[in-house]
Amino acid sequence: MNRLPPRRPAQRPAAPARGAGSVRIVGGRWRGTRLPVPDIDGLRPTSDRVRETLFNWLQAVTPGAAVLDLFAGSGALGLEAVSRGAASAVLVERDPAQAEGLRAIVRKLDAAAKVQVVQDDALRWLAQAGPQPRFDLAFVDPPFAGNLWEPALVALLPRIAPGGWLYVESPAAQAPSLPPGWTLHRELRTAQARAALYRGPAEAAEGDTPSPEGADTLAGANPAT
Repeated sequence: MNRLPPRRPAQRPAAPARGAGSVRIVGGRWRGTRLPVPDIDGLRPTSDRVRETLFNWLQAVTPGAAVLDLFAGSGALGLEAVSRGAASAVLVERDPAQAEGLRAIVRKLDAAAKVQVVQDDALRWLAQAGPQPRFDLAFVDPPFAGNLWEPALVALLPRIAPGGWLYVESPAAQAPSLPPGWTLHRELRTAQARAALYRGPAEAAEGDTPSPEGADTLAGANPAT
């Protein structure tokens, strides 16, 4: 008597890669554009809700600004800034495949005249890039496990123009210290992270009065590069 071969268990579809997904540009000319988020260690893109709040804070600052996205990751911060009218953005990303992915997005958006993607380690790039150009707005959102805030800020702050702006994401209980003259403008905290916007000393406009500090909380928001 012939026996039927044993049935093989049905194959399950492969689970999506941890951390894989997308974020979207939430405002400006590229509003709604999806940016892929690959499975890269330490990559935690700033959430759509937090970016929307951040760029509400920056709505008078972003148009015409020269922008640096130092740990670019998904590119969401730098590309959001250009979408909302920034004159230029430099996106520095260490991972070669992700840097190439960012270049593909820039080509798709026909944005090569405004957006430069640099594939390099952020600290090495800062050390080698020299004092020019100066940036009006810089985003610093490194992988949390690397504890890179202090060396990044030491190297970066001289590259920010007088009266320029600095956005920093860090763990919720950790607030990187900035030198005298830097003023906390606004911040928000979630269970996972602290998102803070600072303004630098306005050497060219000594009579300027710093904006008052403020704080916001987004229930359930998840700032993440």
